[in-house]
Amino acid sequence: MTSLAENKKAGAKAGDVPALFARTDLGRRRERAERTAQAALSGMALLVIIPLALIIIYLIVEAWPLLSLDFLLESPRRGMREGGVWPALLGTVYLVLMSLAVAAPIGILAAVYLHEYADDSAFTRAVQLAVVNLAGVPSIVHALFGLGAFVVFAGIGRSILAASLTLAIMTLPVIIASTREALASVPRSFREACWNVGATRWQTIRHVVLPNSISGILTGVILQVSRAAGETAPVMFTGAVFYKAVRDGDLFAYGLLDQCMALSMHLFTVSTQVPDVPEALPYATAVVLLFTVLAVNAFAIALRVYLRSRKRW
Repeated sequence: MTSLAENKKAGAKAGDVPALFARTDLGRRRERAERTAQAALSGMALLVIIPLALIIIYLIVEAWPLLSLDFLLESPRRGMREGGVWPALLGTVYLVLMSLAVAAPIGILAAVYLHEYADDSAFTRAVQLAVVNLAGVPSIVHALFGLGAFVVFAGIGRSILAASLTLAIMTLPVIIASTREALASVPRSFREACWNVGATRWQTIRHVVLPNSISGILTGVILQVSRAAGETAPVMFTGAVFYKAVRDGDLFAYGLLDQCMALSMHLFTVSTQVPDVPEALPYATAVVLLFTVLAVNAFAIALRVYLRSRKRW
């Protein structure tokens, strides 16, 4: 009792916190270690952000002479040495949206089955192994598969539909994996509470699990959009063409069974196959491709933030 009173008295005289709660050498060392770790991790984050920012700035500077609204809405002219990228931009949007419409429902439903319904059986393990292996297959192999399965065997022919199906198969593993992680992040107590009041498994998934995991599911969708927009080999083999004449600014220039131009293939073409191309043209095409992906991703991220703010836990 005496030592406690003396400690309180000493702390009061010093005008500081009581001596029992004063920082010790161990506490100060831990604070220094925490600040050091935070600084190191912040530096690592900057090492990722700075190169990306420099690449974007470099592309914009090189492409600046051609960047305009006319460049977006006009078709290529004079052997692709003049004009804009409207057919390629429109074709890329068609391919991304079609592949997303196919891959997202199938991937999400497959992940729901694997996480919520499937038992630990040989069939489930085989499906999971197939998903992992599918994620590691090079894009050129997917291109050959799409050519054989959809263009030749299914008789679809080289078209937006065949290219979109190929891209959908290529991006399925990312959506399945991210959806499973999102479903796993929902506490099991939520499910048990629903089951205890008589809800079925599907009612629990539909009204509780999916609404609380949708923000994580959108992460896989964002990655799918980025990959689908930037792939060249799958669309080159299954649906993309060197040139397609469309009306400037026409939003419905393509049908599902039509071939189309794509920004990734157009960039490859003007960079390697067309002589005497203006120096700024490949950079301008790259900027359009980059900002198309960023725009779609920004929309998905904004939607994810909004849905995350409405989480119930």
